Amino acid sequence: MTATATSRLSALPDSAVNLRAFLHGLPGVDKVGVEARAAALGTRSVKTTAKARAIDLAIRMVDLTTLEGADTPGKVRALSAKALRPDPADPTCPTVGAICVYPAMVPVAYEVLKGSGVHLASVATAFPSGQAPLDVKLADTRDAVAGGADEIDMVISRGAFLAGDYAKVFDEIVAVKEACGSAHLKVILETGELATYDNVRRASWLAMLAGADFIKTSTGKVPVAATLPVTLVMLEAVRDFRAQTGRQIGVKPAGGIRTTKDAIKYLVLINETVGDDWLSPDWFRFGASSLLNDLLMQRTKLTTGHYAGPDYFTLD
Repeated sequence: MTATATSRLSALPDSAVNLRAFLHGLPGVDKVGVEARAAALGTRSVKTTAKARAIDLAIRMVDLTTLEGADTPGKVRALSAKALRPDPADPTCPTVGAICVYPAMVPVAYEVLKGSGVHLASVATAFPSGQAPLDVKLADTRDAVAGGADEIDMVISRGAFLAGDYAKVFDEIVAVKEACGSAHLKVILETGELATYDNVRRASWLAMLAGADFIKTSTGKVPVAATLPVTLVMLEAVRDFRAQTGRQIGVKPAGGIRTTKDAIKYLVLINETVGDDWLSPDWFRFGASSLLNDLLMQRTKLTTGHYAGPDYFTLD
């Protein structure tokens, strides 16, 4: 980054003009290059012992998620129990990274997870649309934290971002981060609605500058969710952000990641783009519901030589 850009960076919180200038001064994304590199990395093969390690790492990175209007306390308790013992028949199977639920279900999950080391995440800020007044978003966040959530997944105001009102988006993230207290903040960009890779890069930097602990691709509620090229752009953003500020930010792709093969492609992407520092559930998560079962099936196959039957693991 040039000295001029660094100077603008230090002034960002005080100036909407500087914020716009900085974001639009970021290098443009080479669409063809990003898609070609993501496709090439997606062909890498991981076998035997390395695959077994990759599967266990991917399990530890899963944010096991249920975000349905029909969620019940019973379903959330069962999912929380599964987070603690993904394979009840195999005590060597690691726990997942977190459970992710709506704010109303946080106290239910907390009673199961407390003291376990499994994180409790909650979507807040009028998920998934983000279309609510700021005071409502802040109340949503505070309620989730008070109920036991130690991670908050907020959605940005995509309408404001696409209209160029970057200052509004920035200020909302800052306010939600403050409302989180000690809880980590994951900022959902909803990349499928941002239209261009340049916008994904700008939104990534905007969220990080405003205080995000993680940047997340998607709510999982729109047709286009996580993709390898979009995640590559976001990984490059967190890499460059750390190089300039010394602060490491996590990345969470969510939506559409269903198979072990998919998950391993993302692990290769991390390794080749940002390196070992991000190969940890502290810095990378998968937002998923069905992914865990496939990882467990593949893990059983590597351990026993046989696939488990379709009714061996619970359906989430």
